[in-house]
Amino acid sequence: MARYPPLALAAIIASAASFGSDAFTARPSFGAPRSSAALRMSSYPTTASDILWTPSIKSGARDEQIGPITNYCEDLYSVVRRKTRTVECGPIKFGSEHPIVRQTMATTSTADVEGTIEQVMRCADKGFDLVRVTVQGKREANACAKIREGLFQKGYDIPLCADMHFQPVIAQLVADAVEKIRINPGNFADGRKDFEEKVYESEDDYAKEREYLMEAMLPLVEKCKSLNRAMRIGTNHGSLSSRVLSFYGDTPRGMVESAIEFADICRSQDYHNFVFSMKASNPLVMVQSYRLLAAEQYRLGWDYPLHLGVTEAGEGEDGRMKSAVGIGTLLADGLGDTVRVSLTEDPEFEYEPCNALADMAASRLATNPDAAARQAAVKTYVDTRDITAFDRRHGALPEPKEGDKVDVSGFLHKDGAVISAVTPDMLTKENIPYLYAGLGCKTAVGMPFKDVATSDSIFMREVPPTEDTDARTALRRLAEVSVGLIVPAEELEKDPLPNAVALMDLEEAIEKEGKLPVGAIRLAVTVHGTEDEDTILKIKDLAPSMILLKTDPSVSNLHSSRRLFEILKKENIDTAVIHHFTTDTDDSNLLALEMGTRVGALLTDGDGDGVLVEQTGSKTPFSLDFIRKTSFSLLQGCRMRNTKTEFVSCPSCGRTLFDLQETTAKIQESTGHLPGVTVAVMGCIVNGPGEMADADFGYVGTLPGKIDLYYGKEVVRKSVPEAEAVDSLVDLIKEYGMWKDKETEEEEEEAAVAAA
Repeated sequence: MARYPPLALAAIIASAASFGSDAFTARPSFGAPRSSAALRMSSYPTTASDILWTPSIKSGARDEQIGPITNYCEDLYSVVRRKTRTVECGPIKFGSEHPIVRQTMATTSTADVEGTIEQVMRCADKGFDLVRVTVQGKREANACAKIREGLFQKGYDIPLCADMHFQPVIAQLVADAVEKIRINPGNFADGRKDFEEKVYESEDDYAKEREYLMEAMLPLVEKCKSLNRAMRIGTNHGSLSSRVLSFYGDTPRGMVESAIEFADICRSQDYHNFVFSMKASNPLVMVQSYRLLAAEQYRLGWDYPLHLGVTEAGEGEDGRMKSAVGIGTLLADGLGDTVRVSLTEDPEFEYEPCNALADMAASRLATNPDAAARQAAVKTYVDTRDITAFDRRHGALPEPKEGDKVDVSGFLHKDGAVISAVTPDMLTKENIPYLYAGLGCKTAVGMPFKDVATSDSIFMREVPPTEDTDARTALRRLAEVSVGLIVPAEELEKDPLPNAVALMDLEEAIEKEGKLPVGAIRLAVTVHGTEDEDTILKIKDLAPSMILLKTDPSVSNLHSSRRLFEILKKENIDTAVIHHFTTDTDDSNLLALEMGTRVGALLTDGDGDGVLVEQTGSKTPFSLDFIRKTSFSLLQGCRMRNTKTEFVSCPSCGRTLFDLQETTAKIQESTGHLPGVTVAVMGCIVNGPGEMADADFGYVGTLPGKIDLYYGKEVVRKSVPEAEAVDSLVDLIKEYGMWKDKETEEEEEEAAVAAA
C-alpha cells in the first residue's frame, strides 16, 4: 500500500530509526538562537512589526483597502468545489484538484507505541487517508518517531498529524517525525485556557501582542517549511484565547480573525503548505465561521484548503446528525477538502459517516452530469442570503377562527414542528396504544395528551373508513389535544374526516380556489420547487396553514428550496414551510446523515419551520417512535427546538483521562431527561473550559481519576473522585435549579389528567 517510491521510503525509515528515547534533547529550546535553517530564511520578517498584516476588520481598513466581501463559494446556483491550492502531506494531497481526504484521530495514548501503531493500521485498513495523534510533551514526540518508523516497517505510509496544544517547542520537535502539525491559535502561544477579560484601549494595543504570537510560531513555520511539512491552523470555538475573546467576543468573526493572524505569520515566511479549520460544537456557529473564512479568503485572494468538522459531536445517530448538518451543509456549498467526523466512539467507526458524507458531496458536484442537470433545471432566482449573520425565518402558526372545535395553533410549533407519517396499520384497535406512544403522547386512562416531544401533527395518505370507530375515535382524540390531521384532499372527498387539514398540490389548490372538502378546517399545500413565480405568489391569496416542501427529483433540492424561500421573503409571505423528506434507506446511520445533509443544510440557512419524514417503498424499517425522535434530533442539532438534554461530548484521544464512552453513557442515563439543559463531557482540559461556554454544566477530566465540574465557564467543584463525579454533577444541576426528576408512569398519568 506504500505510495512513497521504494528508495525514498527506505531513506525515511532510516531517518526515523535514528530517533531514540532522547532524540529531541538536543533541539533548541523556545527562545534559543535559531538554527542554520532559520538563518537561511533571515530575509523574511523576524518580528511582528516587520509583517504586512491583513488590514483590520474592526477599523474598516479591510473594506477600504480591499473592498467588501462579495462571495463565499464558487457558485450560488450550482455545486462547484472552491478552487484551492494543493497542500502536500506525505503521500496525500489536499485541495480542489484532489479527492476529499478522509481522516480520523487515534484514541490510544501516543506513548503506547505498539497500541497506537495497531490502531492506526486498523484505521488505514478501514480506508482513512490520515490519522491524527495527541502530542502532549517530549515523551509523546519521541513516541511519534517510533510510531512512524513502526508503520513504515509494516508497509503503512498513511500520514500522521500531531495534535498540538500549549507546546510550541514540542511542535518543533515532533515535526521531524510526522507529516503534519495541527496547531490551535487559541492556546498555541497563549498558554492554558483562561477567561480573564483583557481591556484594549485601541486596536494598536491589541496588535502589540502579536509579538509573542510571532515568537511562538516563527520557529515552527521555519521547521515545517524546511521539511515540507503540512500544517493545520485549527481554530476551535471552545478554545479561543482570552485575547481574542476580549476583542472580538465569542463569535465566528473572532474565530476567523484568530486564524488569519496565524496565517499572516506563515505567509510572511513564504510558507503556504497549510489548511484551515473552524470547528465548533454548535453546527450553526461552525457553518457561519467556515463561510466567513471562505469569504475572507476570496476577498484576500487566498486559496488555502479547508478541513471540515463539527467538534464534540457526540455518539450514535445524534453525533452523525450534528456532523451531517455542519459538514454536509458546507460540502453542498462546494467548501471543504478534508473531513473528520468526530464521534464519541472508536475511530474506526468514524469512517462510514465520513466516507458517506464525502460520497454525497461528490454526487452533488456539477461535474456529475445528473447533478448538473438538476441544478440547471432550477428556475432563475437571486440568492440574497447574508452569510455574515444568522437570521431565522419564522413561519406563522395556524391562527384560530370562530367556530373551530379544536385548537389549531398546536398543529405546528414556534421553534420547529415535527410531523409524523402514520399508516393504516398503526390505527388498528390493538395498535392504537402503540400509536400514541410512538407519537410521544402521554396517556391517562387511555386518552392521549401532548408532551414536550410529541409530534405536532400527523400525515396520513389514507384515512380509516368512517365505520372503523376505533381508528376514528383515536384520530378524534388526537385532534382534541391539538394534533393536526393532514390528509390529501382527494382522500377526504371520498370519506370526510372531521377537523382535518386538507393537503393539495399548489396547482390543484389554485384550481379549486382553496375550497376545502367537507369536514376539513384548514388547507395545506405541497410545493415541488418546479412552479413558476406567479404560481408561488398565489399562496398569499390561498392563505394555507402550512406549505409542505417536497421537491421534485428533477431539480436540485437545495437550490429549488432556496429559490422558494427567496420568493417568499421578497413577497412577505410568512406561511410556515415544512420540509417533506422521503427515504427508502434501512440504515439508521445513513438516515441521520441524509436528513442532516438534505434538510439540515436548509435549516442551517434559517429556512424551514419543521420536518416530515416519510418512509417509502414496500418496507418501513423504522418505527414511528424512532422517526419522531430522529426528527426532533434534527431540529435540536439545528438549534431550533430542544426536547432533550444537549450533550457536547468530545470524541476521545490520547489525552482522555477516563473511559469517555462509558462515562458519557452514565451521564446520559442520569441527565438525559432535561430539555433545555446542555452538559459538556470533556476527556481533558484542552478544550474543556472553552466548551463550557457552549454548555450549562461541564464534566472535565483534569487528573487521572479526578474530575472538575463546571457551571458555565467557572469551575465550581474541583478534583471530584471519578466514582462520585456523576452523582456530584446531578447535585450541581439541582443546586442551580435546573433539575427535574424523571417521571414515573403513574406521575405521567397524573400530570396528563391535571393538564386535561
